[in-house]
Amino acid sequence: MTHASYFNGDTPNPVPVYVTPSDDGAQIILSRPNADDVIWPASDIRTVSDLPSGIDAVLRLTSDPVARLYVQDAGTLPRLPHLNRRAPPKGRGRLAMWAAGAVAAVALQIGILIPLMADQLANFIPPRAERALGEATFEQIRGALGSDTLGPLRVCEKPEGRAALNEMAATFAPSIPDNGEISVFVLNHPMINAFALPGGYVVFFRGLIDAAETPEEVAAVFAHELGHVVSRDPTRHALRSAGSIGVLGLLFGDFAGGAVVLFLTERLIDANYTQAAEEAADTFAHTVLEDAEISPAALGDMFERLRKKHGDSDGTLSHFLSHPTLSDRIDKARDAAPEDGDWSPILTEQQWADLQGICG
Repeated sequence: MTHASYFNGDTPNPVPVYVTPSDDGAQIILSRPNADDVIWPASDIRTVSDLPSGIDAVLRLTSDPVARLYVQDAGTLPRLPHLNRRAPPKGRGRLAMWAAGAVAAVALQIGILIPLMADQLANFIPPRAERALGEATFEQIRGALGSDTLGPLRVCEKPEGRAALNEMAATFAPSIPDNGEISVFVLNHPMINAFALPGGYVVFFRGLIDAAETPEEVAAVFAHELGHVVSRDPTRHALRSAGSIGVLGLLFGDFAGGAVVLFLTERLIDANYTQAAEEAADTFAHTVLEDAEISPAALGDMFERLRKKHGDSDGTLSHFLSHPTLSDRIDKARDAAPEDGDWSPILTEQQWADLQGICG
């Protein structure tokens, strides 16, 4: 038993108490004369460093900022396991709530508000501005994938191959809106990919043309990307990415740094549109391919062969193969091809060879 003086913080008068441990040692009991006992959890008791004269220890509770226990002989106290441990900071729960609220606010902006604003803003961007955005993004991608010694990534422009590519583009011209402008390029890079940019830009990497077995497979991918162009998916995606990068840049201090450029480039090259956008682009491709007397099954054949050769998780194919319903997309492409369809080759054998050699 320990003799001590108890200050409850409400009155300046000390109350003499006897300090005894509970049977399990988890608490100490402050027995007061003519009053109820006061119970202090042993794990919440801390020592106060500033001691008045004649006092061996001053104790306090982490949950009570004013109550004090003055002990003249600390050696008689029961065992208190956390007596000298630093108390948790005041308001930690409130800080945690503020932190959680801040994270939720950022998530709300990036996940909901920015996409909604981007979708609305895309409807008001004039074609000339959208075209300028696509051109700037195209040059940015060339620079990011190029090298310091060789400069920006080379655009493949061998005349015979360029003529074959233009022939393919002309086949789909009737499917483009009257005020639409389409620019198609091949970049000299082994990645198996193709993507669309704002303003009617469709970009192939050499790796995709090398991986295709027929010009119809390249045409099928072309038609799919045109579906994104007609729906203005690249513009919405670019606005969403730019808005998200702006928020993250302000938070992490790289608002206009190199990491932002690389991240935006990756987001645009490997644009994972919504499932609805992908299905709409596939449906558009099926229609324009059939109108051009090309079997829509070519799109499914391209997906299926690439999946068998490279697997579903190959990073270079993520743009095409990352969607969870890929099997459905392949089946729908083949189902869209009438069994009695009268299909015509989109390019001659010589034109196909020229397209394959467009990069020299």
